Amino acid sequence: MLQLYSNIKTRRLELEMTQSELAEKMGYADKSMIAKIEKGTVDLPQSKIIAFAKALQTTPGKLMGLIENEPEIPVPTNIYPIELKRFPMLGKIACGKPKYANEDRESYIMAGTNIKADFCLRASGDSMINARILDGDIVFIRKQDMVENGEIAAVITNDNSEATLKRVFYYPEKSLLILKPENPAYEDFIFQNEELNEVHILGKAIAFQSDVR
Repeated sequence: MLQLYSNIKTRRLELEMTQSELAEKMGYADKSMIAKIEKGTVDLPQSKIIAFAKALQTTPGKLMGLIENEPEIPVPTNIYPIELKRFPMLGKIACGKPKYANEDRESYIMAGTNIKADFCLRASGDSMINARILDGDIVFIRKQDMVENGEIAAVITNDNSEATLKRVFYYPEKSLLILKPENPAYEDFIFQNEELNEVHILGKAIAFQSDVR
């Protein structure tokens, strides 16, 4: 198995990739993990070997030193690599009845660097299905205190103890805020006058990540 760890380092250097960059691709929060692996002090299960092979653009057989002349698999010209970064996961956000937005800063989601967001939340419920946001989807949020009318936002209500994901419509001349679901089975949330003090917009929903169903 020592050959495996040596080959990981050799292949990383061939690609001119730093240990930090490889750790990022592998989803390791601890950047020193790659150094430990290359020294052979960490045992890797088969699933991790496959993941390393993918990150290093090679095959598990070559990494393990089992196959010297394995034919290269041609890469389709319409497939492009995705650069990834970590987004902090702040907990669940309700699509239906508001729920407590617990800030679980130990969790992260890996997604493309083209997503200009500050954090993400996992949707629960079905009140945003007409916006194609389904139960379990990851919604990426860009921090901002206000959004344009009709935009979808993550909103804290009830003295910052509950959160919901809705389309926002604000009419300052009427001191009126309406949070509208994207499902006719649900009613609007309406806040007026002093009730506006109970509402705080966390940010604008700019993207979501959904599993193939």
